[in-house]
Amino acid sequence: EKEAMYDGFYAVVTNLDDDDVQDIIAINKRRWQIEECFRILKSDFDARPVYLRDDDRIKAHFLICFMALLFFRILENKLEYKYTADQIVGTMKKMNLTLLEGYGYIPSYTRTDITDDLHKLFGFRTDYQITKKQKMRNIIHQTKDKKKIL
Repeated sequence: EKEAMYDGFYAVVTNLDDDDVQDIIAINKRRWQIEECFRILKSDFDARPVYLRDDDRIKAHFLICFMALLFFRILENKLEYKYTADQIVGTMKKMNLTLLEGYGYIPSYTRTDITDDLHKLFGFRTDYQITKKQKMRNIIHQTKDKKKIL
């Protein structure tokens, strides 16, 4: 009976020094975002399993994963949250190009709304034309320009 009086209540344990209950409730309501980030890291980015033993290599691996997550979240924001993480990552994994010697690169992926939005966002197209080698070098150079991407 003593425990039954707490049925329907959700207990939150925290190490926050702040006694303000409203702050703790606000943080707890955003917990799903943190859990989603870990899900993206583990499933979409294949961050696990890790077959590394050296501490520096393990730390470097997870640093790269968290940086990828940061860039992904910026991309997601730039795409105005129109697509799920699975849709964006899945599309980007499939955006392959095939080099035809003497001609250039041709798309070997299917054009979709997501690929159109990615092309519009980054200011170049690879989906409906042959891209000459020099043009591809320019695109790669353009993607290394931090100001242009962020």
